Amino acid sequence: MIVEHATHPQFLSNTYLVADGVGGPAFFVDAGGPVEGLIATADRLGLEPTHVLLTHHHFDHVSEVPALRERWPGLKVLIHPLERELLDGIDAETMQAGETLTFGALEVRPLHTPGHTAGMLSLLVGERSRVAGTGSAGAGRGHGRSAVSAAPGGFTGGEAVVFTGDTLFRGSVGGVRAPAHTTYTDLRDSIMGTLMELPANTVIHPGHADPTTVAREWERNGFIRIWRGLDPEGSERCEALGEPATLILLGEDYDGGKKAWVRWEDGKDDIVPGSQVQPVG
Repeated sequence: MIVEHATHPQFLSNTYLVADGVGGPAFFVDAGGPVEGLIATADRLGLEPTHVLLTHHHFDHVSEVPALRERWPGLKVLIHPLERELLDGIDAETMQAGETLTFGALEVRPLHTPGHTAGMLSLLVGERSRVAGTGSAGAGRGHGRSAVSAAPGGFTGGEAVVFTGDTLFRGSVGGVRAPAHTTYTDLRDSIMGTLMELPANTVIHPGHADPTTVAREWERNGFIRIWRGLDPEGSERCEALGEPATLILLGEDYDGGKKAWVRWEDGKDDIVPGSQVQPVG
């Protein structure tokens, strides 16, 4: 499996180019980072990408789709059904959890991980057995899709990677205040009930900034450590987004800033930018 990426200098958003080896089937995950270098890489490796798989609809993850389609006019764009109508001027088809997309020996399994947005997808990618391949494309060099439901993990041809969009970052988590968000509970359950259930050596490629692994986040991510009961919740009174709250955790964020977990006066929890939280007293 080949994974190349480019990062936007301001947004730190990533575009990923994934391929089943040199000259093999290829696709993009998101399109928020500069794509000129990735286009050159695809040409150098003899790749003809066929799809752009979007984790969600936010501008900093889709802005370069037109540039990719200018180079490859036939590129298909796939996104969760809840996000399709939210794309601005981008024609797209849909994918959702329970499907398996095949690109040569690579399988892509969309995992529904709502919270940052309602239709957020994390994309689990791994190699099927090249000897005993199954599915709509076999072990050949084509690509296809099937409605095969499969549990995370279990790839027989190699280790898996997962593209987590804005659900989970190195040392941080996504916020639940962006357009089309759902809830803190959804985000926590997406991370603990889906992503942290993947094998420990699974490489995480987030929508922003640097890669990590399931094992690293399980042990070192401050949010996950509290969810696991390893570290205590904070109890400092604060003002968040102009409202009184309790600061449960002021954690790291992917851009060098802070991400805050707060609890409102009614007992509900929230994940907000750390810059929007001020201590009281």
